[in-house]
Amino acid sequence: MALLSKRVNKINESQTIAMAQRSRDMKAKGIDVINLSLGEPDFATPQHIKDAAKKAIDDNFSYYPPIAGYLDLRQAICHKLLRDNGLQYTPDQIVVSTGAKQSIINVLLCLIDEGDEVIVPAPFWVSYLEMIKLCDGKAVMLPTNVSSNFKITPQQLEQAITPQTKAFLFSSPSNPTGSAYTEEELGEFAKIFEKNPHITIISDEIYEFINFLGKHYSLAQFPAIKNQCVVVNGVSKGFAMTGWRLGYIAAPLPIAQACTKIQGQFTSAASSITQKATIAALNGSLKPTLAMCEAFKKRRDLIYNGLMQIEGLKCNYPDGAFYVFPDVSAFFSKSFEGKIIHNADDLALYLLEQAHVATVTGEAFGNAECLRISFAASNQDLIEAVKRITKALEQLV
Repeated sequence: MALLSKRVNKINESQTIAMAQRSRDMKAKGIDVINLSLGEPDFATPQHIKDAAKKAIDDNFSYYPPIAGYLDLRQAICHKLLRDNGLQYTPDQIVVSTGAKQSIINVLLCLIDEGDEVIVPAPFWVSYLEMIKLCDGKAVMLPTNVSSNFKITPQQLEQAITPQTKAFLFSSPSNPTGSAYTEEELGEFAKIFEKNPHITIISDEIYEFINFLGKHYSLAQFPAIKNQCVVVNGVSKGFAMTGWRLGYIAAPLPIAQACTKIQGQFTSAASSITQKATIAALNGSLKPTLAMCEAFKKRRDLIYNGLMQIEGLKCNYPDGAFYVFPDVSAFFSKSFEGKIIHNADDLALYLLEQAHVATVTGEAFGNAECLRISFAASNQDLIEAVKRITKALEQLV
């Protein structure tokens, strides 16, 4: 029998993927499960993007692309960053990958050595911690809670910095909480990072276009620290292109070159057809994206208002993304038919088995008192899910 490496044995399976698989298994048995575990838009990819992909196939874009991506795509990304974010980059500072997930691990692999510290506000996206482990780094988690809208303070950030701090990794709008930092809040962080030029900021902005505040802000917009920032983005969320697998970074040139080097030994370039489709996405009309955002905003209100009717449940009001992250600790130590709910893991399993609603334990995101519930689902499913969750929680004694 093969002996697996310490590297693979020390990381955990993605809880979002695991819960999605459990719900699929139950559906295969004929059980009516509402899956609110995955962060995946339920909209179709806009037609003009699909048309561009078809044209790319007909035009025989079927050969190996450059590792960092086609030049015209990297130019389109530069144009998008200037148009939408006021950020000036050149194509050689852009690296295209097979999803924003790969973009992040590329950057971490290029920066982090054994023992290096990465500051991560908690809650965080499930893969951040495991990626840091893969790089033999040390995650320094900064806890938050629902009463602070799951945001860290400048004081927390400053106190966490040590000579071993190599990077700061966060998302805004956030997965799993939907919280988004304001321009003023990011400005306070920028002052701290300016005093600590040894820190690289990895800014995960994949939910940029699912933003209910009207404007997106990036730490890279502060000139004094722009050269410390790596902006991570992609097309999965804002353009309903999850299965197309394309993300990208905009970074200081040495980091971009390092990511190209390491990607060349892992996966090589992202799909040639996806790259051509992404050019159409970035250069084309944003009307479908804005319509999706408006739909998600209405769903946010629908599920938030429904959950707030449940006694004992506490929830922040998400600024973006498509998740709610309610504090469900009031239901711990309660039971159903003699089975005690000890924690969020137990509660997520209870809701799956009794309410047939798939959620994800907050433990996986760095907050053991919460559940993540995706509202990337139809209004009908969300209404029914809230009914089922309400009934199941009322049965706990």
